[in-house]
Amino acid sequence: MESSDVELDFQRSIQAVLRELNTPAPALQSNRGMWRWSLHKKVERDPGKSSVLVRILLRELEKAESEDVRHVIIPLLLTLMYVLTKATGITEDLYHRAYTFCTRLLTLPAPYSTVALDCAIRLKTEAAVPGTLFQRTVIAEQNLMSELYPYQERVFLFVDPELVSASVCSALLLEIEAAQEQQTPEACMRHVVAHALQAALGDACHTGALNRKLQASSRRILEHYFHAVVAAIEQVASEDSPSRLGHLERLEEIYCSLLGPVATRKHCVGDLLQDRLPSIPLPSPYITFHLWTDQEQLWKELVLFLRPRSQMHLSADLEALDLQGFRPDWDLARVSTDSGIERDLPLGSDELPDTSSEMDRAALQRRGGIKKRVWPPDFSMPGSWDGPPGLHRRTGRPSGDGELLPGVSRVHTARVLVLGDDRMLGRLAQAYYRLRKRESKKFCLTPRLSLQLYYIPVLAPQVTGQDPEASRKPELGELASFLGRADPWYESTVNTLCPAILKLAEMPPCLDTSRTVDPFILDVITYYVRMGTQPIFFHLYKVKIFTNLSQDPTEDIFLTELKVKIQDSKSPKEGSSPRRKGAPEGTGAELSVCYQKALLSHRPRDVTVSLRATGLVLKAIPAGDTEVSGLSHCTSQNAASAPDCTCLHVSVTEVVKSSNLPGRSFTMATNTFRTSSIQVQSQDQRLLTLCLDKDSRRTFRDVVRFEAGPCPEPCSRAQKSKMVGLNSHGQETGKNMAKLSPLLMPINTFSGITQ
Repeated sequence: MESSDVELDFQRSIQAVLRELNTPAPALQSNRGMWRWSLHKKVERDPGKSSVLVRILLRELEKAESEDVRHVIIPLLLTLMYVLTKATGITEDLYHRAYTFCTRLLTLPAPYSTVALDCAIRLKTEAAVPGTLFQRTVIAEQNLMSELYPYQERVFLFVDPELVSASVCSALLLEIEAAQEQQTPEACMRHVVAHALQAALGDACHTGALNRKLQASSRRILEHYFHAVVAAIEQVASEDSPSRLGHLERLEEIYCSLLGPVATRKHCVGDLLQDRLPSIPLPSPYITFHLWTDQEQLWKELVLFLRPRSQMHLSADLEALDLQGFRPDWDLARVSTDSGIERDLPLGSDELPDTSSEMDRAALQRRGGIKKRVWPPDFSMPGSWDGPPGLHRRTGRPSGDGELLPGVSRVHTARVLVLGDDRMLGRLAQAYYRLRKRESKKFCLTPRLSLQLYYIPVLAPQVTGQDPEASRKPELGELASFLGRADPWYESTVNTLCPAILKLAEMPPCLDTSRTVDPFILDVITYYVRMGTQPIFFHLYKVKIFTNLSQDPTEDIFLTELKVKIQDSKSPKEGSSPRRKGAPEGTGAELSVCYQKALLSHRPRDVTVSLRATGLVLKAIPAGDTEVSGLSHCTSQNAASAPDCTCLHVSVTEVVKSSNLPGRSFTMATNTFRTSSIQVQSQDQRLLTLCLDKDSRRTFRDVVRFEAGPCPEPCSRAQKSKMVGLNSHGQETGKNMAKLSPLLMPINTFSGITQ
């Protein structure tokens, strides 16, 4: 194919991707997401075309910048970075153009400046030391041991077998296993060595002879050259001003040592037959498949990921686990041997002479009665996931790597990917809350682990003949719809994956292992977990459920919805309040509703009403086209366009008397309002039924009263005593409860919320 034809073909594919982003509901829904995948596949099959694609993407990015078409900048930029990670033979001029473009984006607001900064840092390293991004990606994702780059990653794919069909689970498992059978450690090391030498030497690299030599090398020789290449790249990349010439000289030495006399020849016989560069695949990340059947399963898998390979046996007593000698939170006290009185201190203890030895200096220093570890303020939060109060959903990039504790590096990254609908996300919210609560008491994971959460919606197929309006807005896919409105690239890439997964489940399994099939679903999952770095934070809400007012309540967590229904009438109980005169018997229940109205000023405004209702719905994620009455200061109809205040959207189906004439003349009216917290209690013999996150397995019956509000960040008792007031009985006072920061759960997308 001629150069002009190649450029025209790439240009058509990129324009198709841009049309998807500009069209909210394209005519061909089944083809959405395919253009980006086919674009990358064209380059993988013919790596020599990478420079052409990079040049076209840069031209489109510069055009979008000049025309201020911001919603296409991040998709094009991430596509460019994905190509550059795999490509070889990219000129320094193209790297410089890409780097300069990213630096210009730093003047834009987040998330554009956040994504641009991350890309600029990676581009600067890749331009000076070609092959760095490819090498680091493979080492981390495949858990190849390297002292110079010790980072390790793993993708945990969780599926609830009660929510996702067995055919979907088996189809996904077969596709993952088929791809990972070819990704042995030896094959991954060969890819790293070949890509590094080809990226550095360019046309001077005899690719055919190199591949044949690597294929014929033993495991010991392969490991030797793998570590040599990693050392050469990481040592240069760690320098303040890396020299590309010095990097080239080091890799030339490795290349000549590997090939011997063949390296001095101008061409090899095998290379003369080549009409294009051989493709060096970037292996998909190591993915473990899990059926979510245990409430503590997430925590167990994370602990196993952190434990050394020599200690892979999981202790029966999970509470007794001590990761590499890391002591629990409660082991903080030390015994003091001095009197604690100032005059009993040795003379000169405050001013130590400079000539004293370290032993003498330590002996003269005063030791306090209680010695506590000085933890950073955000030690109990993976990635410092905290932020300003009042934002319901906010974006930003967690700090990720770095040291939360001195000497303890966070070199492990767990990418937890869940498949399912809103019910699965409710289970994830429960597990996330339990994980954070456990860490507040014994924090063994937080200092060592960066936790990233991902979500791919998998909804049940629509029944033939169903209302098309219902099929466009499935009840169980509200959070996926919100993520799609917030991030158009997520909508185009991830939300369109559900039909492909269902189609894969219907296909018969292919038993012919000789055929090479491009795993579309696995490729999209890989692209998502690699490039989806910008989280959207969601508030978790805690509900206290009373079935008896004289007993302690049951507590639970919900993420998307709390639905309340009125149970059938039961026999009157002693001490129950009499039915109000004129109340319609058999329709609804008399409820006392006390809520704190959500205001932009965050000033408390309590409202108490008594009404007769047939049900309530508390939604934490409102629909994009829903306008909530009664709040004129929240006028945006698109929930993704601007983050609103921390609030629940409450819809009450109220029974309203429409006539004073004798008889039952009543109508139903739906009232909506926003609240930061709410308390509901039944005033007559009717009891309530609560359903959390649309999951029938999380249903509570015979409820007399419930309270719902933002879930506070779990903390130890010592921390809580500093933040909230305790009365004489050791109970928290409501006045100071607002000081506790709310618990936010991040779900990674490509750009976060685009403003």
